[in-house]
Formats: sequence, structure tokens, C-alpha cells
Amino acid sequence: MKISIKLVLTFTIITLLTSCGGGSDQKTTQSSTTAPMTNDQDPMTNKGIGPVKQVTLGEINPTMAAEGEQIYKSMCSACHKPAEKFIGPAPKGIMERRSPEWIMNMILNPEEMVKSDPIAKKLLAEFNFAPMANQHLTEEQARKVLEYFRTLK
Repeated sequence: MKISIKLVLTFTIITLLTSCGGGSDQKTTQSSTTAPMTNDQDPMTNKGIGPVKQVTLGEINPTMAAEGEQIYKSMCSACHKPAEKFIGPAPKGIMERRSPEWIMNMILNPEEMVKSDPIAKKLLAEFNFAPMANQHLTEEQARKVLEYFRTLK
């Protein structure tokens, strides 16, 4: 009986640790570098490092937000909870803390962001150096996730 409990616990832990690394085979565009943020710079002006240079936001698109919620649930919820810290930070209120471009670049280009972006580096340290897995979302999918994040207030 003890062996089966240990086996189940081991399997559960391995599944949890590897679940953040799944994803589709879709590719994103090549990243380009934005100048890193200085310590005295407003985080809302930091666009991050990646393919997204400008995002124009209008009124929330409910259809896009609903699609983004489904993407979030299938690709992100193993490590992120909408309103509380988990393995990664909660997206609730992110639109008041980060620029839309930074958010999308973090989704699309997490490896380069944690290497070069000062905010992403701090988040990596805050969350026990557990890096965000690249889910290989397209820019369109990342934009839908961003739209979902806009509804989390």
C-alpha cells in the first residue's frame, strides 16, 4: 500500500511540474529587442522584448475575451490562477501594472524576457526561479488572452 501511495504522489508531482511545458506546435514571429527598462522607468512604458511593438485597445471585445479565457484555461491554468498567486503570478489587475505590449511579449517570448527584461527577472526571482514555459501561442492567441485579462478586475 505504501508503494502505491508513493507512486501516485510521484506521478502527481511530475505531472504538475511538466504540465506548464505543454503547448501546440504553432510558431510565433521572430523576436526583436526593445531597450531594457531602467530602474526609474514607469513599468507601464516598458513594452518588453519580443515581436509586439504596439497594441491599440478599445472597448473589451466579449467574443475575443471568451476565446482568450478558453486559451488561458487550457494553456496557462496549470501554473496561474486568475486572482491568486500560484506557481506563477495572478493575471488579475495586470492591466494596471504592465503595458499590453509587455504582457503579450511575456506570453510570446518568456525565455528572452526573463533573461533581459528587468521586470521579468524580478518576477522570476519572486516565484522561486520557476520560469514561465513557452506555450508557443500565436500573436492572435496572445491578444485573445490579453483581452481576457482585461476582464479580470
